[in-house]
Amino acid sequence: MSPGGDFMFQAAPIFIGLIFIFVISFILFSAVKGISQWSQNNQSPTLNVKAKVLGKRTAVRGGGETRAYSHYFITFEVESGDRMELKVKDTDYGMLVEGDVGELTFQGTRYLGFDRHQNEVSL
Repeated sequence: MSPGGDFMFQAAPIFIGLIFIFVISFILFSAVKGISQWSQNNQSPTLNVKAKVLGKRTAVRGGGETRAYSHYFITFEVESGDRMELKVKDTDYGMLVEGDVGELTFQGTRYLGFDRHQNEVSL
């Protein structure tokens, strides 16, 4: 054996420590980012704009050996032509259809609601 000891016994604690620091840093970064977005949304005005539903999508996370979580997103186009994708609840996702026109209520990146305008059909 070498007088300095085995390299693995010296490197393993350093490697484990770096992984621990990386994981803790990631968790802290995510928490700060979430709190920052929440604060920014709270400081934004609540807006009501005419909008059209352009698209819908879901994102599934997890699964396999763990529980799967579904996140629901709807893309809206407002009067100015700008498009925005907002995360919505599953119930709102199910009630909206691509092509719906109505009034979108949101605050920053926070979806607050969509009032669909009923098309008047003449017979």
